Amino acid sequence: MAPLLQIENLAVSYGVIRAVRGVSFAVEEGEVVTLIGANGAGKSSVLRAISGVVPHQGTVSYRGTDLRRSAPHEVVARGVAHVPEGRGIFPNLTVEENLRLAMWPNRRSRQAEQHTALRLVFGLFPRIEERLKQMAGTLSGGEQQMLAVGRALMGNPNLLLLDEPSMGLSPIVTREIFTLIKKINQEKGMSMILVEQNANLALDFSHRAYVLETGRVVLEGESATVKRDPAVIEAYLGFEFVE
Repeated sequence: MAPLLQIENLAVSYGVIRAVRGVSFAVEEGEVVTLIGANGAGKSSVLRAISGVVPHQGTVSYRGTDLRRSAPHEVVARGVAHVPEGRGIFPNLTVEENLRLAMWPNRRSRQAEQHTALRLVFGLFPRIEERLKQMAGTLSGGEQQMLAVGRALMGNPNLLLLDEPSMGLSPIVTREIFTLIKKINQEKGMSMILVEQNANLALDFSHRAYVLETGRVVLEGESATVKRDPAVIEAYLGFEFVE
């Protein structure tokens, strides 16, 4: 079977600056793939290219369809949801308005479909349901991240792009968020691409990993194997691995 997502020779430029240089990788159904690397390695640019936010060269094939000329709302409609770095919620709208806004591209969606989507989100994030009428900007950092993920889930995606979900969160809240991410993958069978500065967590919660340096893939493999690589340990994990 063909992969859910196939990336081939992806290149992204911002003016004269080349952020991504010929990156290729794949994501299988139900798989969590993580991209790790230093700041500026091109990880976020890869996610933006997949979701159609930035122009790119190369092939982004989702279920056999080339997304290269697809607008962001068309990518979402095909089943790809992007939780951006910094969460990107609307602070001056209520939690409920943020969630329902995610259904806007599919304005013909029935009330029953919206209700089903909300039930799914509330089942995963009970605290979001408790704060439904609260302004999103008044939520804690962890609750805002839950809202950002919940909003992405409203469209019932098959592939979830997560960009720095632990940013600005305490270690305890970060662990809670990652536990919920793992639950979504295991219970819903949802595929994910995870970009995360906390390489330890990213490798623990993913199946396979790609290491990016200056816009190129320099190492790939199963996450457990990548975590044992001496160069990865030295550059990203900050500890000596012991059997």
